[in-house]
Amino acid sequence: MTSVLNRATATHTAALARLGHALSDPTRAGVLLALREAPAYPSDLADALGVSRQVMSNQLACLRGCGLVEAIPEGRRTWYRLADSHLIPALDEMLKVVLFVEPGCCAGETCTCA
Repeated sequence: MTSVLNRATATHTAALARLGHALSDPTRAGVLLALREAPAYPSDLADALGVSRQVMSNQLACLRGCGLVEAIPEGRRTWYRLADSHLIPALDEMLKVVLFVEPGCCAGETCTCA
């Protein structure tokens, strides 16, 4: 087992800690899940998640600082996307873990998590 521990560097643990921090807030988690579907403007994300634009701005700044999303300027507006395409299947797999740990969290034909 020590060979596995030797391969996990401080960089790896810091990256996982940043991801954990990002997912620890429901708004940030919602942003990541929304952006796994398609890039979006902050105002659209704020409306979809039911938060103010200031809250969304703060949460996007946090996600940028964690290295999980990137801002793409477009004229006077800026839209956001996931910083790495590997996040899409990773988030999909995490949703499967959530459904395994808490099977009643999403059920029925309207569930789009799995």
